[in-house]
Order: sequence, then structure tokens, then C-alpha cells
Amino acid sequence: MTDVADLGAASDADPRTAWSERQRRAEAWFQELRDQICAAFEELEDELAPPQQHADRPAGRFDYKVWDRTDDSGAPGGGGRMGLMRGRVFEKVGVNTSTVYGTFSPEFAKQIPGAAENPQFWASGISLVAHMQSPLVPAVHMNTRHIVTSKSWFGGGADLNPMYPVDADTADFHAALQRACDAHNPAYYEKFKAWCDDYFMIKHRGEARGVGGIFYDYLEEDWDADFAFTQDVGRAFLEIYPQLVRRHLQEPWTEENRQHQLFRRGRYVEFNLIYDRGTTFGLKTGGNVEAILMSLPPQAAWP
Repeated sequence: MTDVADLGAASDADPRTAWSERQRRAEAWFQELRDQICAAFEELEDELAPPQQHADRPAGRFDYKVWDRTDDSGAPGGGGRMGLMRGRVFEKVGVNTSTVYGTFSPEFAKQIPGAAENPQFWASGISLVAHMQSPLVPAVHMNTRHIVTSKSWFGGGADLNPMYPVDADTADFHAALQRACDAHNPAYYEKFKAWCDDYFMIKHRGEARGVGGIFYDYLEEDWDADFAFTQDVGRAFLEIYPQLVRRHLQEPWTEENRQHQLFRRGRYVEFNLIYDRGTTFGLKTGGNVEAILMSLPPQAAWP
């Protein structure tokens, strides 16, 4: 593993020259997966047909914005690429990749494995949240990441957030993730499913955010195996989620459905602003606020 003390060193004209081959491979994969997902989502935009609501609108396309980050020391601290689409199938979907590095604040370093010994860090990943026009098409979240401090690990997962849960959708989403898990370790699925159920609990309401999926973190046993697993999680998501969208794409919905959708989105907002660790990590490390908060829906309501 690259010595984290070299990451973002002021003596380097380009801090990326200090990155290890493994880190470059991880970053390249997250970018490749982003491009594949964005292409698949644009295909879904093309498929909506009359008389479905919004079918008379132009198909959505992603707008991309590149952003740079400056570390607390004033040195270059990496950055990312934010992809945002507002379409006729996807009311708002963000697919973001970033690679950031620098030094954690002393307070935040205490919360990150390996950072108390050395506060310098490197992190790369992909993060995706999709909020749909149709209340009958499930919203979804997926992210995977690789973080390096004096330790090195992978984390991530995916969870489905339907407004109206459908048993077949839930079963197929979980089955796709289970296949990815079982290909690497038979114990992964039950462990990571339970972790997801616990993590995505809205504790102040005593209810789950959605119908679950998997969540994992601090995977550091074998770099190549852990990276391969992380790739398969991304591939499983890319395989199953467009299938679920197509199942419900042409189903008509009502204003009553829409109001229910807005109330459920309120729960999503509550979780992300109060409990989500990714939101906290991004804000504490000086990330792009617009990209961090792209997870929030364009509209929400509370009773």
C-alpha cells in the first residue's frame, strides 16, 4: 500500500504521482461504473412512451460538472465529477465520482480508522441516488468507495426505497445482491443485509428507510478480493435496477400516489441529514456541498 504520508505531499507537482497502482485501479473502476450507469439511465429516459405521464417531455440527459477541492492546508486536495439528470423518468438522479486527499481535522481523525495515528487520507468512490417521477418506480441509493489512511479498506452497498413496496421487486433486488455476495463469501449476504437494515433505520421514527439491500464497510482482508467484490456489487446494481424501473415505467399513477411519494421522501431527507455517514464525511472533508447534498429529493413533504 502507498504510504499515506506521501498522498498530497506539497513537494509533488501532482499528488497523484504518489498514488499506488491499486488506488489508480479503484479510481478508474468507479469512473467506468459511473459511465455505464449513466448510459443505462439515459436509455430508460428514451423508453418512456405515451400515454404515460411526462412522456411528451424531452428525454433527460446528464449534465456534468467538475469540481476541485483545496485541503485545509491550502494544497490541492483532489476533486470529482458530478453528474445530474432531471428527466421524465428520473425526476432527479445524481451519479457522482470523487477522489480526494489531504489531512483530516484532529477532531474528525478520531472517528476514522487509522487516522488517529496519521491524519492524512485518500478516498475515492462513486455515489448514486435516484428519485423518480413515478411514485410506482422505486427510488434507490448505491455507493462504493475505497479509503486509505494508515489502513486501507473498501465499503459501500445499495438499498431500495420504494414508495409502494412490491414483494417481487424486493426479492429480485436482494437476490441480485446475494448472488454478488455468494460469489465471494457465503457469509457476506446475511451479514451485510443485517448491517443495512440496522444502518438505514430512522431511529427517531422507529422505521426503516426502505426495503433494504446490503451495507458493508472496513473490508480489508485481501485487497484484490475486496476490490473484486466491490466491483461485483456495482455490476449487480447495474443489472437489477434498470429491470425494476422497466417493470413499472408505463404504469399510470395518481395525484394521491404523488402525495404519498412526497411524504416518503421526507423520511429520506430526515435520514440523510441526521444519520448518513457519507454526508458527514463529505462535509467534514471539505467536499463539494452541491454534490454531497445531491442525495436530497427535489421535492418532499411532511404531514
